[in-house]
Amino acid sequence: MAEQDDDKSEDPTQHRRDEARKQGQITKSQDLISAGMLVIALGVIMYFSQSLFHFFGDFTRDKLSVPPPLEISFGWAMNENATAVWRLAAVMTPILLLMFVAAIALNLMQTGFLFLPDKLSFDIKRINPMSGFGRLFALANFVKFGFGIIKVLIVSTVAAVSLYYDMPTILGLSELSAGEIASFLLSTAFWTSMKIAAALLILALMDYAFQWWKHEQDLKMTKQEVREEMKSLQGDPALIARRRQVARQLAMNRMSTDVPKADFVVTNPTELAIALKYDPYKMAAPIVVAKGAGLVAQRIRRLALESNIPIVERKELARALYRDAEIDQAIPAEQYAAVAEVLRYVYDLQGKHLPTMDDLKEHDTKKAA
Repeated sequence: MAEQDDDKSEDPTQHRRDEARKQGQITKSQDLISAGMLVIALGVIMYFSQSLFHFFGDFTRDKLSVPPPLEISFGWAMNENATAVWRLAAVMTPILLLMFVAAIALNLMQTGFLFLPDKLSFDIKRINPMSGFGRLFALANFVKFGFGIIKVLIVSTVAAVSLYYDMPTILGLSELSAGEIASFLLSTAFWTSMKIAAALLILALMDYAFQWWKHEQDLKMTKQEVREEMKSLQGDPALIARRRQVARQLAMNRMSTDVPKADFVVTNPTELAIALKYDPYKMAAPIVVAKGAGLVAQRIRRLALESNIPIVERKELARALYRDAEIDQAIPAEQYAAVAEVLRYVYDLQGKHLPTMDDLKEHDTKKAA
């Protein structure tokens, strides 16, 4: 039994997950962010390729078409640099903003909004040389090193295969014009980079899946840990059971006092029982004084029989009142008609007269006088 308790066989509770998140223990793959950023960057560059091409072409033509002054002063150089920077910023700002937003989005997609002020506090363990040396040769670092080698091999293979299929064109570049060579080189570089990015993205997704699995395994709990957590969150089970027993006893005592004051009881007939009280001259609607199911329902019926309180079987009404009505509260408006029918039946059994609107008005007039 002790061996079973030591095994982390239980799924983590929500409290365990929340505590781990507060400590920064989350599922995150830096490779997924890097690969995603590479794919997005290539897509952004492709989208803005025409504007970039025209900008650099116009910029080069402008600079080469105007001869420099015979004497270059510091002011002229600063002016030229400022002009170049502002022109470049006008083109690159949208691209950099998109990349900035993409970086934030990729991080939030994995971790959500996470604020960890404790990570900013000073911790001597973080600068301990022995601890750092131990982390350097940790198994996780060797795994990362091996995964890095695999990534280099896969990237090299993808690039080699991509260039291999373009080999006939590469060998014939000498027969092409300068514009065609430039177009081919840009196209080849872009699509080779895109294939490499796709390969890295697949590897990153595999790494994220592994990180998620490892995170779930680290969060798993033993049966003893689950019991200890339940005790810390809810208290000792023995005390909880005792409080529930006391609460039931108080409810039974109150029921013994309230049910004899009821005017009638609606039953299901055996599973449910709802005791209602109604004074047409004081209440706008009947009030539930007790309700229960199972043994509690049996107790209500027994008290009603002992007090000669009418018990009426109405299955649908009993279910509706048990579901929607609360003790010491008026019945829901949707049940007025059904309860009024039961009231009329009970009053007929007892030979009483159900007050009409005129009777109620006359009573209010006498009370006001």
